[in-house]
Amino acid sequence: MANFWPVLKAAFRALNRNKMRSMLTMLGIIIGVSAVIAMVSVGQGATAMVQDQISSIGTNMMFIWPGSINQGGVRLGAGAQITLTAEDSDAIGRECPAVAAASPVVNASAQMVAGDQNWFTRVQGTSEGFPRIRDWGVQEGDFFTAADVQSAARVVVIGQTVAQNLLPGIDPVGQIIRVKNMPFKVVGVLTAKGQSMVGQDQDDTAIMPYTTVMKKLLGDKIPHIHQIMVSAASAQLAGVAESQISALLRQRHNLRGGQPDDFQIRNMTDVAQAAEQTNFIMTLLLGSIAAVSLLVGGIGIMNIMLVSVTERTREIGICMAVGARPRRIREQFLTESVVLCLIGGLIGVVLGGGLAMIISHLLSWPTLLSPVPAVISFGFAALVGIFFGYYPAHKAASLDPIEALRYE
Repeated sequence: MANFWPVLKAAFRALNRNKMRSMLTMLGIIIGVSAVIAMVSVGQGATAMVQDQISSIGTNMMFIWPGSINQGGVRLGAGAQITLTAEDSDAIGRECPAVAAASPVVNASAQMVAGDQNWFTRVQGTSEGFPRIRDWGVQEGDFFTAADVQSAARVVVIGQTVAQNLLPGIDPVGQIIRVKNMPFKVVGVLTAKGQSMVGQDQDDTAIMPYTTVMKKLLGDKIPHIHQIMVSAASAQLAGVAESQISALLRQRHNLRGGQPDDFQIRNMTDVAQAAEQTNFIMTLLLGSIAAVSLLVGGIGIMNIMLVSVTERTREIGICMAVGARPRRIREQFLTESVVLCLIGGLIGVVLGGGLAMIISHLLSWPTLLSPVPAVISFGFAALVGIFFGYYPAHKAASLDPIEALRYE
């Protein structure tokens, strides 16, 4: 350690002799490190955005739709075969251990009127378990109860967008709005959710008991529902929950071994994992492309250090003549190479972070600055200095002192 500081000072003195050349040499490392950090930040930001959007749908969510139907050799799309009932939803919540909660879903749309204001929005009929399944709390008031579902009560919980447009400047809780000329009492306002993955405003919605939607809005006399939403007990049990639900519904719908399912299950956990894997591959690809700049920068380091050895051949010969061992000569040149890369790496980390913020601000792309890529890039820059600086350092240490002194 006692010899480290003199070697480091000598390295800075040597680099200071040719400031412009040293800066140009570091440029490859600076570009490489900053590009890696910026590209990885963009990739991680995209991953985080997708995960946030998927998690905004709910906790370990699964959706069950009615299946397709085959008529005269023509297969219609999902939902063409009406097969799901509220009893199926209750059975899933009751008999599938890997399921935390399940709720029937009935979809509709309606024009809502309050005073001299009106607003057209989508209406979703669910059970009292909606807040738990969708992980969507109530900001004002309360959610409707199981008794409201049982009695098909005329109550509604509205989203932020509906509240702002239908009841501006008014406390919505307790207000009466009219839907299809029927009075409904606003019992709560949902917390803001923002846009979904497809750009849909999730806050532009009204939630009612599914029984109310079926009887009052749709006028259905049969107990069929449009879909079932399910929350698995955990992300790890999502696959198990899917298997349990499939087996239960096949049993309840009296499907034999060779018959296809008359329902479809969409596991959002699988969607999240697929999106995460895709974004990871893209991040790795972007980082790998940017890392090529580091390789080019390392070649530039080796080139300049070889030039430096040639220029300082006589100096090396004098050092050896006064007693400097080859190991000290090697350490000196290797230190110069590493210092170049570390300074370039430090500047690249700062520029890369700044570039990521500029991309996020100007292009509105999501970025996520993480210390891990910065540490890895900085460490890789040091390894580049060692790897590409060793050969010039070894060449300098291998010079014959007499030939070095004669060099012009």
